[in-house]
Amino acid sequence: MRVGVTQIRRSVMTLALPVTLTTLLQRAEGIVAIFLVGGLGATSIAAVGLGQLLAFVATTFVSGVSVGTNVVVAQLWGARRRQDAGEAARHFLWLSLGLSLVLAGLGIAGNRVVMEQLGAESSVIDLALPYSTLIFFVIPCSVLIQVLSSILQATGDTKTPMYGLIGVNLLHVLLAYPLIYGRWGAPSLGLKGAAIAVGLAEAIGTIYLLLRCRSILKASSILRLDLLRSIWHVGGPVSGERIVQQAGIFIYTKLVLLYGTVAYAAHQVGLSIESFSFLPGYGLAIAAATMVGQSIGAGKYTRAKLENWEANRIAIVIMTCMGLVFFFFPYALLHAFTTDEAVIDLGTMFLKIVALLQIPLALTMVLAGSLRGAGDTRFIMGATMIGMWCVRVPLALVAALWLRQSVLYIWAAMIVDWTVRMGLLLWRYQSERWRQIQVIR
Repeated sequence: MRVGVTQIRRSVMTLALPVTLTTLLQRAEGIVAIFLVGGLGATSIAAVGLGQLLAFVATTFVSGVSVGTNVVVAQLWGARRRQDAGEAARHFLWLSLGLSLVLAGLGIAGNRVVMEQLGAESSVIDLALPYSTLIFFVIPCSVLIQVLSSILQATGDTKTPMYGLIGVNLLHVLLAYPLIYGRWGAPSLGLKGAAIAVGLAEAIGTIYLLLRCRSILKASSILRLDLLRSIWHVGGPVSGERIVQQAGIFIYTKLVLLYGTVAYAAHQVGLSIESFSFLPGYGLAIAAATMVGQSIGAGKYTRAKLENWEANRIAIVIMTCMGLVFFFFPYALLHAFTTDEAVIDLGTMFLKIVALLQIPLALTMVLAGSLRGAGDTRFIMGATMIGMWCVRVPLALVAALWLRQSVLYIWAAMIVDWTVRMGLLLWRYQSERWRQIQVIR
């Protein structure tokens, strides 16, 4: 048994490390953009953060179906039904491309209205609008990178997406700095330059991943309704979960914006720094979903349980260590992003608060990944709805509008939210009801 556990731990790490780095690199574009525009002041930081929020919400509609495809492809791959796995991947690729084009059009047409509804200051909107519009133009590339990475990861190939994202980020940095500040003979475009750099880097990354996915996508072009139903059965609730989450984030963001641009800038920089712990947890969640999905496809339920607990153990260790760094060294981390002392002062308190939720966050993320791998996505949607809409949003509304408390109370509501979700997912996993779910036939 000890040898088996050691092998599983090694397998978890072999999958999780490239996935974690890939996930970190996917988020790194946003982090680097915040970092690079930090010299332009709090208003520019808030503008980039707002533009990124709108783009992230748009891709939420596709990411749910991406998870569905990841689970279906992983289970088919584990069952050695490679032809069916390729057809499922091909179906999703075309579906996601169509959805991304629709979302790009809607985003370009409606981003100003959404910013105004969120309550952003006019100076922030004036800066954010050109950046956001350009980002929406390249949403199809952002979506395709996410989709192609998900397909490759479902087959156990976690290194190719990692290499692709390394190239995307290197190219992004090489393009963004001169285009923002007018260095090395390039024009000084400010936030527009940051968006152009994202578009060019992601277009090249998309081409690379498409070429590497050719062998998987070689399948018949016959419409397979059974595969689409399986993908939707798993991915539909995930899309619902993401929509529920992002709708709550909109309300939550609007409440933070009530406290001014400095508060929102501190919130955005703090989230960027927290990503260094959040993303390893997310990477381990994807690894858990892939491994559990493949094990369930092969009928190995005991192995699936061991893979889940090993991924949880690793996530707790990593995210607890990062939480300690956030709590004891917040000033140094924040100063790397901005020299605005008002932003740093508020950001210090934000990092101390998020340090306290690292263990609940780690368990919630990995347990959700394992349950998704089993196809149990409806319960996760319910847990997200309870955590966001029955806990975080009501607590934040009461603190901001009724009790008139500081923004620290708004941020503290996150701790209660993630703790409730952790308890719900622990109960669900231990009940083993996920074993009764049949994703593929």
